[in-house]
Amino acid sequence: MQHRTHRLALFVAFAVLIVPSTSLAFDPNYILSDAEMTDAQAMDLNQIQAFLERGTLATYKSPDWEGRTRYAADIIWRTAQNHDINPRFLLVLLQKEQSLITDLDPSQKQYDWATGYGVCDDCSMNDAGLARWQGFGKQVNSAAMQFTEGYMLDIAENGVTAGKYGPNLPVTIDGTVVTPENAATAAMYAYTPHLHGNSNFVAIWDSWFGKEYPTGTLLQAAGQDGVYRIEHGYRRPITSKAALTSRYNSALIITVSKTTLEQYPEGSPISLPNYSLVKDERGNISLLVDDTMRRIDSMTTFRSIGFSEDELIDVTSAEVATYTQGTPITSTSQDPSGRVVKLTTNGAMFYLKDGVRQAILDAAILKANFPTAIIENAAPVVIEQYREGKFLKLPDGTLVRSYENPSVYVISDGKKMPITSESIFLDYGYAWSNVIFVSDDVLNLHPTGENLLGSGT
Repeated sequence: MQHRTHRLALFVAFAVLIVPSTSLAFDPNYILSDAEMTDAQAMDLNQIQAFLERGTLATYKSPDWEGRTRYAADIIWRTAQNHDINPRFLLVLLQKEQSLITDLDPSQKQYDWATGYGVCDDCSMNDAGLARWQGFGKQVNSAAMQFTEGYMLDIAENGVTAGKYGPNLPVTIDGTVVTPENAATAAMYAYTPHLHGNSNFVAIWDSWFGKEYPTGTLLQAAGQDGVYRIEHGYRRPITSKAALTSRYNSALIITVSKTTLEQYPEGSPISLPNYSLVKDERGNISLLVDDTMRRIDSMTTFRSIGFSEDELIDVTSAEVATYTQGTPITSTSQDPSGRVVKLTTNGAMFYLKDGVRQAILDAAILKANFPTAIIENAAPVVIEQYREGKFLKLPDGTLVRSYENPSVYVISDGKKMPITSESIFLDYGYAWSNVIFVSDDVLNLHPTGENLLGSGT
């Protein structure tokens, strides 16, 4: 909750605009980050084996590139370590080229040409010249070498692959001009010079390794300034620092790759600080509370609440229309901005808004919802004038556990989603320092939702 006298100053001091990127289901200019392609430690041998249990590669054996017979998981893991390539990348490549991860009855030809290495559009797999690359182990190893010790190395040293692909170099692919934004994307086109094939790669990658972050999560792409709030599968750009600092805890921002961020379609921007007073071109005045715009019915009401005209921010009626329209504020409205009070008798705290009181069971709930709230003392007779409402809950995006139980949850849509392992917790980019401790009573205010799923589950 922002104190009224500070609202305008906060907006003026920190209204630094961030220009969000355009959302595309498949961005041909950016397929995968360099860091993701070369993250050899993304999966260990056991995780690769568990992932392969969905198909025949779980039990498949083949000579590796040195002629030693090994399980498929072992070949993939050793290749990743030897050539500094992400085993997830190799898994997606195997699926994109030959559907080997999920095919329950693959042919020997699919195994022999597992990554499509050495096979061009006009080549025949029966060509004797291709025999040196035939076989599952050779295919996985050769493809890995081609990417990290071929394409990526060429780009690092010369800015371009041996062909024509490099970062910031326009090239025509299937009649479309594509300008790869990074080395990994350029390497992908050097290997598969088609939009469709690379679009399939992105679709598979997102379905297996793209995380579905809960509502309330704050995300930021590595190397970029923009911050987004995930809400019901959309990413909403927070386009001013004032909007960020007045609404959310910036310590909870998680840095992800651009690939991960752009799997979410872009939603409406969050541009105004909470509790902004706005005036449109028609002279209508409204108060923004969270994502709800509440029209103030008259200047008399406006002044009676204690608002000042120098707090007004000029907006368009079209901007106002992008918000949920709440109930109008009239002269009889009680605490439309909301306020926190503490009983002078026993110290119990309540959130008062629109004639309703919500009990605050724990100081952690207060801090999570209203970190800058000014707490007012009140006698019981004041509180009794408000209708009793539900207990105030933790906001979405909060990481929480109880004092009594080590299980950790993330709050989403008012529910607590269990995080069932440390690996899942860390895989999402969460930090242990952001987990707050509460009593079981507070935790039980939130119904239990679905488990937070790890990558590839």
